[in-house]
Amino acid sequence: MDRFAYRDGELFAEDVPVSAIAAEAGTPCFVYSRATLEEHYDRLAEAFAPIAPLICYSVKSCGNLGVLRVLAERGAGMDVVSGGELFRAQTAGVPAAKCVYAGVGKTDAEIRDAIRAGLGLFNCESEQEFENIARLAAEMRETVRVALRINPDVDPKTHRYTSTGKKETKFGVDLERARRFFATYGRDPHARLEGLHLHIGSPIYTVDPYREAMTKTAALVEELARDGFEIRSIDLGGGFGADYESSQSPPLKEYAAAIVPLAKPLHDKGVRFILEPGRTIVANAGILVVKVLYTKTSGDKRFAICDAGMNALLRPSHYGSFHFIWPVAPGAAMTPARRTLDPKIDGTVAQDVVGPLCETGDFLALDRQLPASLGRGELLAVFTAGAYGMSMASRYNSSPLPAEVLVSGSRAEVVRHRESYDALIEHEREPKMLSLRSPAPVATRGQVPTLEKTR
Repeated sequence: MDRFAYRDGELFAEDVPVSAIAAEAGTPCFVYSRATLEEHYDRLAEAFAPIAPLICYSVKSCGNLGVLRVLAERGAGMDVVSGGELFRAQTAGVPAAKCVYAGVGKTDAEIRDAIRAGLGLFNCESEQEFENIARLAAEMRETVRVALRINPDVDPKTHRYTSTGKKETKFGVDLERARRFFATYGRDPHARLEGLHLHIGSPIYTVDPYREAMTKTAALVEELARDGFEIRSIDLGGGFGADYESSQSPPLKEYAAAIVPLAKPLHDKGVRFILEPGRTIVANAGILVVKVLYTKTSGDKRFAICDAGMNALLRPSHYGSFHFIWPVAPGAAMTPARRTLDPKIDGTVAQDVVGPLCETGDFLALDRQLPASLGRGELLAVFTAGAYGMSMASRYNSSPLPAEVLVSGSRAEVVRHRESYDALIEHEREPKMLSLRSPAPVATRGQVPTLEKTR
């Protein structure tokens, strides 16, 4: 699934020794494999070829410009959730017309900028958001395309923080409300409500939730057609799993086998399909390389203290996520056969892999089997770190952000320079006095028409 492999007891990224990358780029650093990005994108496109989807890579999973450019060259569009992500996509060479814009809290400035750029599709999350998009488009004398995000009330059986398809989440509207939404807003002249958007969660390791969601969506399309509304596009979202552990996630063709038969009849009638993959493309295409600063024993607990933790990779402490971790150069005798929770190799001992921050929750792994000989100065590779690694990194404890490196065959280039101390405080150097002018009146809830009042 990826191009990171041990050769004679040393980890390589494609054809480059990871230790050589760390020696020049320093640690902590993220290392991405171009070949893995390309192969994962191509496999996804091949699996879903019968419905010819526009594949809009999820920028939030990893927004590095080097990664975005690789996928743009492959023909990818982009799924964005902020003005900053749209800016990144355009900077990477992806036209706004190939971007879809989701997110529950789009600001007026972000909406205007997206309209000016010629955005392909707004994924709308609420009644008030639609009213605002329509108002701004009318003021600008433009017409925009909008898809309504629906909650098919499907349980994806994933972490509650990343489960987004149930009625009770903050995203979208439930199916019962969707028909009323179209009845109220479906004929707006400036915001053309012509699509449906569903994203039920991430990561999802079974195909059944997708089958259920697509079945409900197809039924809604028929109901809307009877009401006189034509659906021209369906954004199926993303959420496909990645191999954090060996053989954890079904192959992409299995997801496609569940979705395509239900989607193909709609595709044959002219409905355009969109996918929003993130981690399934980039998770296994990246590793985080950290250095062991110290080892210690406290009571019965053994610790490997590294130069980065939750500030570089938040997923273990935030979600309780598993990432396989192993030394970059363990020697041939200790090279694991596969990535599992416990490699079962002689000479290992349970250790907590922790970071340098002033938080008990600052860890990358707990009670993990690692070589008993692990010592100061050794490099550890944290695997499957390409998704929601750097994009969720923080400067907590004034920790400069890590470097990012992109490997292409036998070449490696720094695609994000390590943050300097000067850059860390750049936005604080010059205080600016506020004018404190009185703000313009803000419309209250009672002044804004809502769906509840227009039934």
